Amino acid sequence: MIKKLDKLIVKAFIGPFVVTFFITLFVLVLQFFWKYIDDLVGKGLDFFTILRLTSYVTATAVPLALPLAVLISSIMTFGKLGESFETVAIKSAGIPLLRFMRPLFIISFLISIIAFLFSNYIIPVAQLKFQTLLYDITVAKPAFNLKEGVFFREFDGYTIKIGKKDKDNTTIHNIIIFERNYNLQDNIIIAEHGKMNISADKKFLEFYLENGWRYEERGPSYTINTDYIRLSFKNYKKVFDLSSFKMMQTPDSLFKDNFRMLNVKQLDRTIDSLKKTSGRDIEKKTDREVGIVYSFVKRELLPQKKEPPVIEKITTADIQPYGTSKLPVPQKPEYNPRGGSVALALTPPEGRGYAQLLPDSARRTTISRAIDRISSQKNSLDIIAEEARMKQKDLRFHLIEWHRKFSLSLACVVLFLIGAPLGSIIRKGGMGMPLVIAVIFFLIFHLLNMFGEKFVREDITSAFLGMWLSTLVLLPVGMFFTYKAMHDSQLFNKEFYYRLFRSIRSVIGKIKPAKGQN
Repeated sequence: MIKKLDKLIVKAFIGPFVVTFFITLFVLVLQFFWKYIDDLVGKGLDFFTILRLTSYVTATAVPLALPLAVLISSIMTFGKLGESFETVAIKSAGIPLLRFMRPLFIISFLISIIAFLFSNYIIPVAQLKFQTLLYDITVAKPAFNLKEGVFFREFDGYTIKIGKKDKDNTTIHNIIIFERNYNLQDNIIIAEHGKMNISADKKFLEFYLENGWRYEERGPSYTINTDYIRLSFKNYKKVFDLSSFKMMQTPDSLFKDNFRMLNVKQLDRTIDSLKKTSGRDIEKKTDREVGIVYSFVKRELLPQKKEPPVIEKITTADIQPYGTSKLPVPQKPEYNPRGGSVALALTPPEGRGYAQLLPDSARRTTISRAIDRISSQKNSLDIIAEEARMKQKDLRFHLIEWHRKFSLSLACVVLFLIGAPLGSIIRKGGMGMPLVIAVIFFLIFHLLNMFGEKFVREDITSAFLGMWLSTLVLLPVGMFFTYKAMHDSQLFNKEFYYRLFRSIRSVIGKIKPAKGQN
């Protein structure tokens, strides 16, 4: 019976899980296209490029779609079992809630393992391909499209305007071509009509112009001694290069070092390297930039290593029997806060300042040189400090990505612990109430993830606390719902709250007359 029960629950869970997973995936992919619609429209993308982009976006959305699918399907499964009173029959047979939650808990745990493996091995490759292709699409020029009465500026060094274009999309009238060479005035070509064709290899756009004029000014710049040339023509051919309209093929190596394109092992190695170099490199650069000029700063920042003690020669006369020699007791050095090299260097003689020590003839020059030198060193230190901040920021981004791979995977189990008892409590199947409650809890989960990541990026909290914030908040909620479901709680029963409200109102009504009598 137990085996049949497990089969029943698993079979009821698989169908809703598959459906909700693909619906969630579709919504997330649609959200991407809505976000980048301005960069994609008008670029003349072929079907294969759009299919590649969609596949990469779909792969990157899988880790976020899996937790939502688990949440919705678990609520629907246990809600349908409760609605058809199968949950009551199972409990009346002496089977506790945790027992018939066990097969789906194991499945959700397996799904979380699959989500981690997907995030660790497939997502980095998909992100690399996706970012490279998206970059190529973003920087690509709009598709070649000459419109009537509109200046077309996409050709380098040229601006084209067409007065009228026939229905055959080849014959054109009232053509104006500006050649922008930025030396003198722009050279202009004007023609009454003509034809435009794309070459057989689709690399060039050819204009065959008829009955027009070419205006050109020649001569050196910044002078009036120039020649103005006007040339009429019956037929004129102008060729434009279309290679700039083709989408580039950027190599994947351009983005391979980005933190999103690394797996856990690579992230561990990079994080360890960033932790080691962020402190040691800053000390070396500070010593190199400032310590060369100010020797006392160098000694203060990086104390010199103590030289090994010189071992004196021992003769046979110095050797004493065991137990007769006494070792000197080491003395604890006294700490003097004003005895450091920096403090001593900055402490002027008593009763006199630095300005009084300088002669009047050299005082202004010396102070000016000191200010210039200090300003130069301050600029150097500002650059070093900014570099240190950038390295710390880079380290935080790598830590975020490292924790994200584990937190999003474990979210499948956490959201299952919320969805299963919730479905058992509300006892509603289908896509109505379960979907609404699932969306509410997923929004809470997603917002907590966003807030936690933002806190880590701004160095407000640690990477662990920020990226595991949603898990730390929702896991106790899931345990609370599980406890309530085990004890047949009326947490979402409308009649329970109605009766509770009536009892509270009756108590308040009894208190008011008692106060009036007093």
